[in-house]
Amino acid sequence: AAAAGPGGAERYFTRWYKPDVKGRPCEDFCVLQHSNRRRSNYVSCCRICVITLAEAHPLLQNGKTITSINYQISANCSRLQNKVSGKSKRGAQFLTELAPLCRISSSDGEEYTIYSCIRGRLIEVNENILSNPSLLQEKPSTEGYIAVVLPKFEESKSVTQGLLTQKEYEEVLLKRLNSSS
Repeated sequence: AAAAGPGGAERYFTRWYKPDVKGRPCEDFCVLQHSNRRRSNYVSCCRICVITLAEAHPLLQNGKTITSINYQISANCSRLQNKVSGKSKRGAQFLTELAPLCRISSSDGEEYTIYSCIRGRLIEVNENILSNPSLLQEKPSTEGYIAVVLPKFEESKSVTQGLLTQKEYEEVLLKRLNSSS
C-alpha cells in the first residue's frame, strides 16, 4: 500500500503481473519495471525490474505469518552467493522466467516458492527481509521486495510479454472474486 502514494515506486516503475505462476492459484507476482524517465548512472541504460509479491498472493492475506525466507535454492545454488561486479554485471546469476528466487514458509506450514517471472541477470536479493520478514507483508512494493533482475538490453522491450498490465490483473482478481462467491 505504501507504493500507492506519490512515492518513487509509483512514479518511476510500471507494474506488471504474473498470476497463478506454475498453475498455483493466487500465487501472483508483480514485476516493477523501471521506466527510465529519470537519468542516473545506475538505470539510464537498463530497464531494471524489481520482483515483488502481488496483492493477492496468499502470503499477503490476513492471518499469515512468515516464519522463514530461504535463498538457498538447491544444495549448490544460493541466491545469496550472487556476486555482481562492474558495469557489465559480471558474476550475476542468469535467471529464466521460472527460476526460483527463494522459498518462504508461513506459520500455517505452507511453503511458497518465489519465481523470477522474467529472464535476466540477478542483480541483488533483498537481504533485509531475512532479518525482518514482516517487510514482505507490510511494504511488499518497496522495502519488502524480493529481488532485482536486469533483463538483457535487447530483451528489455519483450521482457513483459506474458505479463499482465495493472488493468488486466484487476480483471483477473474480479473474475476470481465472482467465481468464489
